[in-house]
Amino acid sequence: MSALSPAHWLGALKREWLLYHLGDERFRFMWDAPPAGEWVSLDCETTGLSVHRDEIISIGAVRIRGDRILTSERLELLVRPSRRISADSVRVHGLRERDVREGCDPDEATMQLMRFIGSRPLVGYYLEFDVAMIDRAIFPRLGVGLPQPKIDVSAMFYDWKRRQLPPYQEPAQIDLRFATMMRELQLPLESLHDALGDAVMAALAFIKLRHLLGD
Repeated sequence: MSALSPAHWLGALKREWLLYHLGDERFRFMWDAPPAGEWVSLDCETTGLSVHRDEIISIGAVRIRGDRILTSERLELLVRPSRRISADSVRVHGLRERDVREGCDPDEATMQLMRFIGSRPLVGYYLEFDVAMIDRAIFPRLGVGLPQPKIDVSAMFYDWKRRQLPPYQEPAQIDLRFATMMRELQLPLESLHDALGDAVMAALAFIKLRHLLGD
């Protein structure tokens, strides 16, 4: 029997430390082994772009199994914020305060999301922002953030484009805008900007890029 690597031991130690400090035992399942070949594509709309001040007003998530997007296994929630939605944000996602007034309580929304995700790795476009917003919302309950592996399709797209560059061209010239990525991947781009639609488009990009990158 081969000895376990230091990285394995470190990972196991970190897992046990996080579980020891977990504020709500009902969510231990997020640290379980994920179902093989499954992911959750995720997107959030917010009152603004500040991770420290703004709040989530809409959550969209869809499960991926292999090369299939399981649109029958999706989560779409409006969330009631405690602060005003900035005019700039309304111009992006079209959600006004009256649209989310009857939305879920933020705590209930994030609990639904965690149950939906389970232990599956997360997929998204510029996922770091969405995860930071969710982590801030769940930290008072759990004492920790989302533990699942995170896969950013913008990083996958960057790697794919970089492999095609001639030696003299700088990778900084790669256009990572969402519309550019979808066009170059020859994937449909929905004109309506909403959380579930963006999650589905990110899932399409993820599946295509997995094949293009040979992962």
